[in-house]
Amino acid sequence: MRDMGFRGGALGANGKLIAWSGAFVVSQANILRLLGPVGPKLLKTQTARSAHAYRTVLDGMDAAETERYRSHFYPDFVHPVLYAAALRAGARRLDQLAPLSPTVKRVLLAAPVAAAAGDYIENVAGLYLLDHRYRITDRTIRATTAVSTTKWVLALGSLAYLTRGFARVWRGR
Repeated sequence: MRDMGFRGGALGANGKLIAWSGAFVVSQANILRLLGPVGPKLLKTQTARSAHAYRTVLDGMDAAETERYRSHFYPDFVHPVLYAAALRAGARRLDQLAPLSPTVKRVLLAAPVAAAAGDYIENVAGLYLLDHRYRITDRTIRATTAVSTTKWVLALGSLAYLTRGFARVWRGR
């Protein structure tokens, strides 16, 4: 792994990337801890295609599971800032190591912000619908699922691009 990406005197840039990435990992671990066995149900709500499917997931939770589900939302209001900052720090560092085209750089800096915004919309909707189940409609669920899916595509797409870019840098290409 050639220079591990530490060339160019940018220890500060590496430090920011490492710090934001570490904060993200801790936050993600905490959310997973809070969700515990309810995690797969969260994914089902994020990918529900109908009001019936969404309600079925919520109605299938007992009081303890519902509380676990609810409890994850509060740290998840900090989490988007952490992953957006980590992905943006990664884009900046990759650009220092292997200059990106202006368009790619703009996309890699904007996509995490858009993903984080989608995450906030998803969280507000999830908390609201948990307590206002009569508001769960096919239209609402299609909209929230579209936001969730877009969020995942933007965040994971950015991560995949950065991973590939850093792998190339570390291989020396």
